[in-house]
Formats: sequence, C-alpha cells, structure tokens
Amino acid sequence: MAGREREESSNQLVGATSRLDEERRTCWVCFATDDDDSEAEWVHPCNCRGTTKWVHQSCIQRWVDEKQKGNPSGRVTCPQCGTEYIILIPNVGTVVFILDTLDSIVIKVCPFMAAGIVVGSIYWTAVTYGAVTIMQVVGQDEGMSVMEKADPFVLLFGLPMIPMVLIVGKTLHWEDAVLNFLRRHSYKLPLLKYILPSGPSEGTRSSVEFPPMNDPVSATRVLCGALLLPTVASLVGNIFFETVESNIHRTLLGGLAFVAVKGVLRIYHKQKQYVRQTRRRILDYTEANRNAVRREAGAANH
Repeated sequence: MAGREREESSNQLVGATSRLDEERRTCWVCFATDDDDSEAEWVHPCNCRGTTKWVHQSCIQRWVDEKQKGNPSGRVTCPQCGTEYIILIPNVGTVVFILDTLDSIVIKVCPFMAAGIVVGSIYWTAVTYGAVTIMQVVGQDEGMSVMEKADPFVLLFGLPMIPMVLIVGKTLHWEDAVLNFLRRHSYKLPLLKYILPSGPSEGTRSSVEFPPMNDPVSATRVLCGALLLPTVASLVGNIFFETVESNIHRTLLGGLAFVAVKGVLRIYHKQKQYVRQTRRRILDYTEANRNAVRREAGAANH
C-alpha cells in the first residue's frame, strides 16, 4: 500500500510539473517568457507541444514575413512539425483584390515574357548574322540581290540556320578521325614518319594504353571559331586566291585552305602531345631526381 501511494504521489507530481511547464509559456523565436513581457500577445499556430508550442504574435509575424519574401499569398509551415500556418488576411476591398490579382498574374507571366524576349533577340541576331554572312561570301550587291529575290519565309528560316550550321560544324573534330586513321595505318605509309612525330619507342608503353587526347570543350571557343569562320575564309581567299573572279568561289577556297592548314597543325600538335605522354616516366623519389627535375624546370623557364 505504501509503495502504491508513493507511485500515485509521484505521478501526481509529474502531472503537476507538466501542467506547470505547459502554463509557463516561452517564445521559441525570442526565448522570452510571460515574466519578460506580460502584455505580449501569444499564439500556438501549429501542433507542437512543450517549449515549441507558444510564440509571440509579433515574432511569428516576422518569421512569416521572412519566409514569404514579399509574397503575401505564400504558404508557410512550422519548421518543427511541418504544420501549415493558418494566416488570416482581412478583406480590404474589391480594388485591392483586383490589384493583387493583376500583380500575381504579372509575376507569373514575366518569366515567360523574359524567355521569349531572349529567344527573339537570339533569333533576330542569327538572322542578321546570316544576312551579313551572305553579303560577305558572295559580295554585297549580289548578296542583296539574292535576298531580295528569295521568298521571305525561306529567309526567315534559312538565315538563322547559317550560324547554327557553323556552330554544329565546329563541334565536329574531324582531325581526331584522321589522326586515328594515320596511327592505325602508319606502317603502310613509311613517309608518315617524316611528317608526324614518331610513336612510342622500343621499351616504352604500348600506344594502346593511351587513348587519343581530346581537347577540353570550350563553349566560347566553339562559338567564336564558328562565327568568325566566314570572315577568316573571306580574308584568306582575298589574299591567296585573288585571281579567282567569283567571290563565293574565292571565299570557299579560302575557307577550305584555312580549315585544311589548321587541321594539319592540330594533327601534328596532338600527335606530339601523344608521343610526349607515352614517353613519360615516374621516377624514384630521391634527392637527386628532385634536383634534376628542378634544374630542368628552371632551364625551361629561362
């Protein structure tokens, strides 16, 4: 009997303590209690219990403002239990309601309008570039005559295709295919050893262990190289093929010559990098080897 009475007394004490903790309100935002501000307005806006049940009305208002970020209709939930706060917004009249609705529509429509403006700007820039390219390749007078005689729909779809084709063409690395072909069939053409740097020498690692070295993709390099190609082709054609009377033929020859020479140089450079990669060695970590590497690096810098 005495033990049961002590247990009941202990349960009553725990219950009284729980009720006392429940009645003692503490704001989970500013940690103030009833003793700190007896006139503050309290609210329990969610399903939390204990120390996170109560919060000042002014504190939760600031919390909601921070979460809504200027959008009064935004939903805000309790960070602890996830309950959505019930936010009562008083009716301020038909005019304000209409203005709020219009403002909400503008906020939702603006991203699509901005995307349309950007796409339209890119499109008309591509059209202008295509027209300039045609006049540059075939000549100003002949280019204007061609575009005047062409169907407007053909120009609207054909002109912006010019920069797109140039950019796509720039992403095609034909030099890698040629270099791989030359590596596979170099033994059939002994003359290649006088043109390209030789591969791995006897005693070094097999070339099979090293895949072809690819250039890192650079969007700006691809874009600039593609869009400048007509200008470079026209310049090279005017310098080296000035005897050709046709502007378009001269530009095409200049472009082919530029691409061919550039491709040969890139093939040579890639093969040289490949050979250097296959002939590298990992040295023992000794003081002599470290000093030797430092001396070579210093000589290369000077």
